[in-house]
Amino acid sequence: MTIQIGGSLSAGDVVAAAKGEPVELAPGALERMTTARGVVERKLAAGATVYGVTTGFGALANVHLTPEQARELQHGLLRSHAVAVGEPLSAAEVRAMLVLRAHVLALGHSGVRPVLVDRLLQFLERGLLPIVPQQGSLGASGDLAPLAHLALPLIGEGEVSYDGERMSAADALARMGLEPLQLEAKDGLALINGTQAMLAVGLLASDRTRVLAKAADIAAAMTVEGILGTDRAFDDRLQKLRPHPGQAASAANLRRLLDGSEIVASHRESEHLVQDAYSLRCAPQVHGALRDVRDFSEGVLEREIGSITDNPIVLPEDDEIVSGGNFHGQPVAIAMDALAAALVPAASISERRLYRLLDANTNNGLPPFLVPSSGLNSGYMLVQYTAASLVSECKTLAHPASVDSIPSSAGQEDHVSMGVTAARHARDIVTNAEVVIALEALAAAQALDLRAPLRPAEGTGAAHEVVRAVVPILSHDRALKPDVDAAVELVRSGRLVEAVEASIGPLA
Repeated sequence: MTIQIGGSLSAGDVVAAAKGEPVELAPGALERMTTARGVVERKLAAGATVYGVTTGFGALANVHLTPEQARELQHGLLRSHAVAVGEPLSAAEVRAMLVLRAHVLALGHSGVRPVLVDRLLQFLERGLLPIVPQQGSLGASGDLAPLAHLALPLIGEGEVSYDGERMSAADALARMGLEPLQLEAKDGLALINGTQAMLAVGLLASDRTRVLAKAADIAAAMTVEGILGTDRAFDDRLQKLRPHPGQAASAANLRRLLDGSEIVASHRESEHLVQDAYSLRCAPQVHGALRDVRDFSEGVLEREIGSITDNPIVLPEDDEIVSGGNFHGQPVAIAMDALAAALVPAASISERRLYRLLDANTNNGLPPFLVPSSGLNSGYMLVQYTAASLVSECKTLAHPASVDSIPSSAGQEDHVSMGVTAARHARDIVTNAEVVIALEALAAAQALDLRAPLRPAEGTGAAHEVVRAVVPILSHDRALKPDVDAAVELVRSGRLVEAVEASIGPLA
């Protein structure tokens, strides 16, 4: 599979490229870049006043520059703007940034020289990944600081990861046999104006959410069985009376996951409970809302992938260069805040199911904390503590970043989106939610063992089997951290979902 940039690029393409699939330039992209570059060079030759090309930036836009100063400005721009701090973005996130930045430049409205895109593609092909600290973007004028770190290695400066080592970009280029690029007018500005940092982080978080939603349904179905819940609340006739797409998908998954369960059948006519607690009965409504918001968010991200977020923007058909505000990250920021908010209830309801599994007052006959000789053994008691802690942290992370704005650049950039912050928070909530749902699956697998000799459904049985392949049944207290780590890896890697889908077919 080879991903093409500079044409039609999907969210799935970006995720695939972030995971290492090769990337190449789409047909026609070189011609579009060359045409747009011609507009820039004609404006330079005519001595026209063009923001960021023959003028300074931001509050210094009224400072006019000579052609030589315009070239010098592009290098200084990258150096002065590369002031992000904090832990570096992951390798996958940086690869996604490289793909997205090369793509938007190759669409032919930035006016850069094609050599810049060619060099970015070489970085991807040969595994040179700039070190991009994740804090410092305001999300308007683009993701200036992180994009500056992404671009610095083009001129042989900054830090990179190459051949498994962290080193200076100059050393990495020397190993690759490449000379640093000398930037021309508009090159530097085009490299850092855009929303590609928030977009890269957001796309990968959204992709993880797709798997997470399925894992949440699997864990919930295991808990329904383990706790002697009913599948009646997932009846398709009920779902059709409230036709939210995500709710319908989640309920359909739960019906399939529980189909044929001996455990559910064993008490179908029992009156031990009139109806289940909300955390069981309302799983489709909560998990479904996450799906619906994720679909909305991904729609925003898909549009942003194909959007021109540079400034100023070259309009080759009119031989013009026009300043605008396409770099403002508000659409992405709001979409990421929405995704973050929708993820929290999915983690929270999972923790509530876990709590009910462990409490002898609510788990319908299972031992306290799912371990024999409770009291002598604590079993999964502290697993719920960890889940509760992470859910609480998720709630604080879900405060919407997009409602905040702090002016910058002497008031010229007086409203910003905080889009990278929103995307990072959504990503971090996904990370926490993966753990919470993994902990529920871990405990639910123990509950299914305790219901033997009754057998689970085929779908939940496949989930139980893959958990037991890496975590043995808990008969007495032991070091649980390896078990927790193994369960988290099953969810985060997608192996839990893959095992179930291999057994009963694709989930919605």
